[in-house]
Amino acid sequence: MTAARLTTGERLARRVIDFARGLRTAGLPVDSGRIAVALHAVAAVGVHRRDDLHAALQCTLVGAREHQAPFDSAFDAFWRSEAGLDPTATASAQPGAGTHPVPSGGAAALGVGALATGDADPHAASEAADGSDAERLGGRDFEDMTPQEFALACRLVRELPPPVEPLTARRWRAARSGRFDLRGTLRAMARDPGLLRPRRRARIERPPPLVVLCDVSGSMDRYARVMLHYAHALARSQPRVAVFTFGTRLTEVGRALRGHDPEQAIEAVARAVPDWGGGTRIGAALEEFNRTWARRVLTGRAAVLLVTDGLDHGDGRALGEAAARLARFAHRVIWLNPLLRYDGFEPRAAGVRALLPHVDRHQPVHSLESLDDLTRGARRPTALPRSAPPCR
Repeated sequence: MTAARLTTGERLARRVIDFARGLRTAGLPVDSGRIAVALHAVAAVGVHRRDDLHAALQCTLVGAREHQAPFDSAFDAFWRSEAGLDPTATASAQPGAGTHPVPSGGAAALGVGALATGDADPHAASEAADGSDAERLGGRDFEDMTPQEFALACRLVRELPPPVEPLTARRWRAARSGRFDLRGTLRAMARDPGLLRPRRRARIERPPPLVVLCDVSGSMDRYARVMLHYAHALARSQPRVAVFTFGTRLTEVGRALRGHDPEQAIEAVARAVPDWGGGTRIGAALEEFNRTWARRVLTGRAAVLLVTDGLDHGDGRALGEAAARLARFAHRVIWLNPLLRYDGFEPRAAGVRALLPHVDRHQPVHSLESLDDLTRGARRPTALPRSAPPCR
């Protein structure tokens, strides 16, 4: 199943995420941990009764008494006509429903205008809510999308999982399934000798460090924006993510991507990058990264996502040397190339030929389906061997 083909449950999960993000924009302290717990709570109670959904979201997203009134009014407005709820359950089932105004700035964030008053753009609202539109975008090239379709695609990209598998640490944690934990079982028996309750353990898993090197030259504008939306979501959910852009120079944009709102974060990146939409000097950018940043961020089996079309204006030999050095620093280099969308693609450009021997995977990045393939394909064994094994 691709990211664009959404089931009813997945669409509901996205609406819960939208509601939680809207609460955050309206001023409530809703972080990603609370959103994850809210999704589990909604899955447990179901959506057949409006008061059950209200209780599940209230228990997980409201952390203080003063947040209750804004939550109630936002809930009534956002879920008033939401598909998947019992249409016979009205706001009267909620005590005090409709007695509090929606917080300032919260209506637009929660999509209240589209659901309740119809003041928002109907075309954009229908695309955000209709799963058939999302399915239609699955194989569409980002360059061919309308502004509304592109906005929806960026929203879907932010929900994709990380592109690399978690690392298994040496330490153990208590688990419901896994290896039998003799020491933990004996400890439990020492505390309660009359009860034998076998304990189990499993290895701790943690996400590996991830570095995103994104080409922002003129030919990569739309693909760069999509990948920066993806990088923003990764930086918000993963502990060690470093993001850099390059055109004619290298720019670290991790600080600009730390904002809560993805659109504002991307605009902050665009303002911080002086060479956005210009030429491309991939070799010089990679050399600067190797010299200044590689030893800081490429530690602990770090993976690199290199997002570029490989069309370099510099020396191909210098690019090959810089790519080879990058491969020695990184545990894995995944090259995402929008030019692979063409069936007859051949590595004729000097930059493409210089990069290919030093990457582990070479994948397209032109559509939602290609990005969904990335999240699954990067977890498979290496498909494109390097010309020589890197020095670790």
